[in-house]
Amino acid sequence: MSQGPRVAVIGLDCGTPQLLFDRLSEEIPNINALMERGMHGDLASITPPITVPAWACSMSGKTPGQLGIYGFRNRKDSTYDGLSLATSLAVKEPQVWDTLGQTGRKSLLIGVPPGYPARPLEGWRISCFLTPPSAAEFTYPKELGAEVREELDGEDYIFDIPNFREQGMEFVLDQVWKMTERRFRVARRLARNKPWDYFMLVEMGPDRLHHVFWQHFDPKHPKYEPGNKFETAFQDYYRFLDAEVGKLLEVFPRDAVTILMSDHGARPMIGGVCFNEWLAREGYLRFTEDLAGPTPIAKAPIDWSRTVAWGDGGYYGRLFLNVRGREPEGIVDPARYEDVRDEMIAKLEAMPGPDGTPLGTRVFKPQDVYSEVRGVAPDLIVYFGDLEWRSVGTAGTPEIFTYENDTGPDGANHDRTGIFAMAGLPGQPTGRREGLRLIDVGPTILSLYGLDAPEGAQGRSFL
Repeated sequence: MSQGPRVAVIGLDCGTPQLLFDRLSEEIPNINALMERGMHGDLASITPPITVPAWACSMSGKTPGQLGIYGFRNRKDSTYDGLSLATSLAVKEPQVWDTLGQTGRKSLLIGVPPGYPARPLEGWRISCFLTPPSAAEFTYPKELGAEVREELDGEDYIFDIPNFREQGMEFVLDQVWKMTERRFRVARRLARNKPWDYFMLVEMGPDRLHHVFWQHFDPKHPKYEPGNKFETAFQDYYRFLDAEVGKLLEVFPRDAVTILMSDHGARPMIGGVCFNEWLAREGYLRFTEDLAGPTPIAKAPIDWSRTVAWGDGGYYGRLFLNVRGREPEGIVDPARYEDVRDEMIAKLEAMPGPDGTPLGTRVFKPQDVYSEVRGVAPDLIVYFGDLEWRSVGTAGTPEIFTYENDTGPDGANHDRTGIFAMAGLPGQPTGRREGLRLIDVGPTILSLYGLDAPEGAQGRSFL
C-alpha cells in the first residue's frame, strides 16, 4: 500500500546550526540545495538535549517526561542499584512507523536510536549505535542482515566507534569516515530495492567528530592550537558527508518529501565539574570511609544514613535526593522536599567557576519542564555553565573542576538547538522558519500522510 507522499528523513546526530547554516555552509552544496528548495531553521531540542531520548521524542511527539527516559542511562527504580541503559524496549509510546504500520504503510529504518534490539515493525530496520559489536542479529527481519553483509562484501557494518574518546585521533577520524560511507552505501541499496513509504536514516558520524575534534577546529576553544594537524577535519568530513547525502538523495523518488534534521546541536566544552566532589564538600554527600582516589559513584562507600543527595555524570548533571519513604535509607523529610530542591538550585546556580566568577549554571525541576513525569526522573536536571561544562560523576577527586574527562578527551558538549530542513511538499512553506521544535517533527510527518499524532502527543505539525 502506498497512499499519499513518500517521506525520507536523513538524520545527522549532533547536526549544529552554527556549523551547517554558517561556518561550514560552503562545504555542503547538496544540503544547501535541499534547503533552498524548501524550508529550514533552527530546531529546539528537548531538555536535556541527549541522543537518547531525543530521537524517540522527535518521532513520538512526546517529551522525555512522557517517555520516562531522561538520558542513555536511567534509574530503574528508587533503590541505589544504579542505572540501566535505555534500549529500544524502553520506548513504550508509538512512533511514526508504528502509526504508519497500522495503516499498512512500510518503513525502512537505518540506525534510528534507540534501535537495539531491532524490534519488529511493518517494514525493515537496521539497529542503531547502541548495538554491541558482538550482536549476532541487528536487523528486522533477520534475513536483512545477509543483504547488509552482501552489500559490504567482507567489510564490517560500523554501528559506532567503541570507546571513541580513548582510541586516538587518527583511528577515530578513519572510523568516522568508514562508518558514514558504509551506512550510506547500505542505505542507497535498501532505498532502491525496498517498497518503503517512510525512510529514515540516522548517521552518528557528526556527533563523534564534534566530541573528539571540536578543540582542533574552533579558535574560541581554550585548547585550540592554530595550524594543528586536525584543523581541517570538520571541513573535510562535511564535504564528504554532503557528497554522501547527495548520492542518497538521487535514489529517492522524485516526488519524495525529504527532511534533513538533527536531534541536538554542539558547542565547545571547557571542562568538567566533579558533581559528587562538590556535593561532598557542601555536606550533602557522606562516605563511610575516606576515598583513596577518584572513585565511580556507583562503587563509592556512601553513608546513606547521612547523605542528602548524590549526582550522576554525563553531558548534563542529574541530582538525586535521598528521600525518606522513597529511597531504601532515605533521610530527606518528604515535607521538606521542595525546600531542599530550592536550596540546591540556589547553591548550584550561584556556584563560582575556577576563576571565582559565576559559572552560569542552570538547574531545572522535571515537573517545571514536562507536563507529565514518568519513570524515575532526576530530582534536578543541571546544566553546568549552561552546558559549557559536563558533569563528572566520580567522587574523591582532588578538585571540583577538571580539564580531563573521566571518560576520555572530549572537546564538545551537546547544545539545545539542532537543525531542520524540508523540501518536496507541494505548497509547503519556504525560506528560513522560526519556532521549530524537535517534538513537532513526528506529528508533522504524520500530517503529510493525513494522519493524526498519537494521543497525548505534545508536539504539533508545523504545517
